[in-house]
This record gives sequence, structure tokens and C-alpha cells, in this order.
Amino acid sequence: MEQHLSQYKIFYEVARCGNISRAAKELYISQPAISKAISKLEESLGIKLFSRNSRGVQLTREGAVLFQHVNTAFDSIGRGERELKRIHDFHIGNLKIGVSNTLCKYVLLPYLKGFIGKYPHVNIAIESQSTYQTLDMLDARKIDIGLVAEPKSKKGLHFQPVMEISDAFVCTPAYLENLHLREGNDTDIFKTGNIMLLNRSNMSRKHVDAYLADNQIEINQILETTDMELLIEFSRIGLGIGCVIKDFVEDDLKNGTLIEIPLDIPIPKRVIGFCCHPQDMPDTLREFMEFSRTFHKA
Repeated sequence: MEQHLSQYKIFYEVARCGNISRAAKELYISQPAISKAISKLEESLGIKLFSRNSRGVQLTREGAVLFQHVNTAFDSIGRGERELKRIHDFHIGNLKIGVSNTLCKYVLLPYLKGFIGKYPHVNIAIESQSTYQTLDMLDARKIDIGLVAEPKSKKGLHFQPVMEISDAFVCTPAYLENLHLREGNDTDIFKTGNIMLLNRSNMSRKHVDAYLADNQIEINQILETTDMELLIEFSRIGLGIGCVIKDFVEDDLKNGTLIEIPLDIPIPKRVIGFCCHPQDMPDTLREFMEFSRTFHKA
């Protein structure tokens, strides 16, 4: 096949120049070598490609048909080479990121803003989904990278920490005051309050359930939702006591919109980070991982 490609390149240049000597200069090879290559191509195809005239050579009818296809092929190769050069010159690449809505809003967005500022020509796609789905897509190599809580089993994945997060039970001051008025100041809020949690399929919920079980905390009334953002909003409007990521409601805690329910033993912290396959890492992914590492330290 490689030999045929060389012959087609020679055929293309001879047809374009209409003259063997000019084609030889373009290709930096001798005229006899060109004539030999054309003869071999004609022999392999079983057709005459050129006829000679006083000014050089002219395509036969069959040669003209072949030239149309060869010309299209080399045009396509040329476009491909120019596209590759453009990708190289402008650092164009593709990056597909899996992340939950909450981590996207509170953690990923600053990284994206900084990375796009440095590499404005990278095409970024966001797959918004649960951590379990992100890890499944990483395993199937349907995404390049995921922003997740550190998994217990990494299955050969590289995990680059970004930040620690803390889970906390929060509510409005009014909700806690009304609960104490109704049930008494010494009430066990986990048994008398409306406790709001993510649903059981969520990784954060499993982490909280393990804490509750370890500390023998029983909950009588549970409101479940699929989204951390909803938990935060439900807590803000006084619907109950929400178990949320404390780092994402710091402003609410500072301005008094929400208060944290004190626990005898705090919920263990978790680590959030970027997860990807370390083998055969594309340039764009490698650049993002390096950027996120230095961005985190800044």
C-alpha cells in the first residue's frame, strides 16, 4: 500500500504539472524514476493514464477519472494536516468531564474559568450526573475525567485531591426554636425533627448513613431528595434539618440564615478530587490535570 501511495503521489504531481520534468523538480526525484513509477501504476491498474504530446503529457479519459479521486484524496489529506497544525498552534483539544450538579457549581466552575482563560480553544463537555455514574463512565472510558469524592476502590484510576469537605446538619434558627417550643429544649432532634437527606443511592448519603449507624443515631422522620442544591434550599426555607456539605453553606452560617446542629462526634471529612486513567493520557487532559494541581496550590 505504501508503494502505491508513492505512485499515486507521483501520478498526482505529473497530472497537475502536465510535464514529467516539472513534476520531477517538484518531487526532487529523477525523471526516469517518475516514468518508472507511472509505468508500474499503469501496469497494476491495467490502463493507460497518460498520452504524450508536444508540451509534455496529457491525462487519458481513464486517467482523468482517476485524477478526480486522487485529487480529492490529497485535498482531504491537506485539510487534515492543516487542521492538525491549527490544533497544535492554538492548543485545540477536547475534554469531557463528569461531575454532579453540586460539585460543578461549587468546585468545578472556578477551575473551568481559569483553564478556559489559559486554553481558550479547548472544547469542554460536561456530563452532569451522580458520582457513581461518573465512576462507571470513567471505567468505560466514556469521559476523560471526573470530579468526585475519593472512592474507596480506585481500580487503577489516578486521584488528584482538590479539597476536603465536611457534612453537617443545618436548619434555620426559627425552625430549631419552633422545634424546641413544640418538643422541649432537651428533645432529641433526630427523633422529633424533620431530617432531610439525599436518597440512599447517593454516595454522600451512604457516607452519612455509615456515620449514623456507627454512632447509633436513629431518625424517625426523613425527607429524601436527589439533589444537594434542593437540600440546601429546603434548609434555607425552614422545611427541616438538612444534612448538607458545610463548605457550600458557609455564607449562610456566617450571616445567620442557617445554624449548625452540634454533634458529639463530627461526621468524618471527605476528600474531593479529579479522577482519571493515568495511562495514555491525551495532551489536553494532561494540561488540565497539571493546571488543576497548580491552581489548587495557588
